[in-house]
Amino acid sequence: MDSNPNLNKYSSKTMPSGIQSTALDPAVAKVLRSTYTLLGATLAFSALMAGISMAINAPFFGLWTLLPYFLCLWMTEKNKNNASGILWVFALTGWLGFTLGPILNMYLAVTGSGPIMMALGSTALVFFGASAYVLTTRKNLSFMTGFLMTGILVAFVASIANIFLKIPALAITVSSVFAFLSAGIIMWQTSAIIHGGERNYISATVTLFVMIYNLFLSLLHIFGVMNDD
Repeated sequence: MDSNPNLNKYSSKTMPSGIQSTALDPAVAKVLRSTYTLLGATLAFSALMAGISMAINAPFFGLWTLLPYFLCLWMTEKNKNNASGILWVFALTGWLGFTLGPILNMYLAVTGSGPIMMALGSTALVFFGASAYVLTTRKNLSFMTGFLMTGILVAFVASIANIFLKIPALAITVSSVFAFLSAGIIMWQTSAIIHGGERNYISATVTLFVMIYNLFLSLLHIFGVMNDD
């Protein structure tokens, strides 16, 4: 066992049988519990806002979606250490949910509910699978930071460019890359929590929510293309 307690991010106690316990450190468990609680609440709120958006037939916002998104993201980061940060998390996730409504309405009108249900199920499967893998193996994935951050930036720029280029092959490639990177960042963020790289549950919640959102949209696009007649 490491002699430096600061490097040991989960408890390791010798059991009577000689087997070591790898129970999470209480501080880590608290961050995980708070993160998943807030994540569950924001997902539910986002779904509610998406339902409202669909019901009122809100218009598609396109690139205008990014302005409120970046504002809420900045305010969330600025206030992540106080109670108002939670309000900004709900503002951010609620806005993303609201902008999702027109997209869902479009898919319902064109391809039906099939791609939506497949994307929802696949997103849940990937999230729980990726999270469970890291929580079970306790892998330290900090070495992936540069690759994931660079990849997500390149994919984001490519997706913006393709709004104007309108190249179908590039669109499906970007969606596939986004899905892959989103799953990777879910694993990376979970690893950061259990290994001490993330101690703020508000920041962790935002990262996980945005990756779930990106993963869902990417899979929705992929399944939509697969079901396109």
